[in-house]
Amino acid sequence: MKIREGMIPTVLGTIVTATGLSLKPKTSKLAWGIAGFGLAHIVLGAIDLIDNRT
Repeated sequence: MKIREGMIPTVLGTIVTATGLSLKPKTSKLAWGIAGFGLAHIVLGAIDLIDNRT
């Protein structure tokens, strides 16, 4: 089974974003920073997935 390039950053970005959003009520700046970091990974992973379609 071959994992497509870009799939790992996209999945990890989703997990990190969910973690950041779950922390939102406690520490807002830190939570938004974590969520933004996860969203950046989702975007970069999606770019890799689209760029390397075969």
